[in-house]
Amino acid sequence: MEAVVFDIGGVLELTPPTGWRNRWRERRGVPEEQFDGRLRDLARPGSLGEITYEHYVEQVQTRLGLDATATAAFMDDLWAEYLGTPNTELIDYFTGLRGRVRTGILSNSFVGARAREQDRYGFGDRCDVVVYSHEEGLMKPDPAFYAVVCERLGVAAEATVFVDDLAVCVQGAEAVGMTGVLHRDNATTIAAVEAAIDGRSTTDRSGHG
Repeated sequence: MEAVVFDIGGVLELTPPTGWRNRWRERRGVPEEQFDGRLRDLARPGSLGEITYEHYVEQVQTRLGLDATATAAFMDDLWAEYLGTPNTELIDYFTGLRGRVRTGILSNSFVGARAREQDRYGFGDRCDVVVYSHEEGLMKPDPAFYAVVCERLGVAAEATVFVDDLAVCVQGAEAVGMTGVLHRDNATTIAAVEAAIDGRSTTDRSGHG
């Protein structure tokens, strides 16, 4: 194996639900489905970079009927859950791989994520390439998205290990020839990546039976 690629959310970042959406629904007195529905059509365009971050913020303010102060607080809550907290052990392991193999990040992201994640975690300094869906207009498990990170790393898919916490994304990686590792816990993931780098076989890396 010549390269290792990691996902961010749920892998390098710990991102459990914070309950912020419920708090905002209660404050606005809006039922859950109605509240979520007001912003639902912005999720995919924001993940594919089809809208700007400024446009998203403007739509939040307009559609939820917030003033400028409340809009800023809403966005702070959104980013607090999105960014989560560092999975320090796995971040350190991933950083330490650089030099042994080529390393990259492939993330289904949202407009504005690169600057915030770089500021908090310095991902761009920890690996060779960081590839975001909102910058490429592609999302996992689209085969073309995996091809982008391999091209940027200068490696073949067959020589690349990919780690993600979502089975569908791991399976998408395997479909293009990558070695997939489904992240469940740090120890298991590290062992599976090491085995792949060393050319040893492991069982149940992708969550298949």
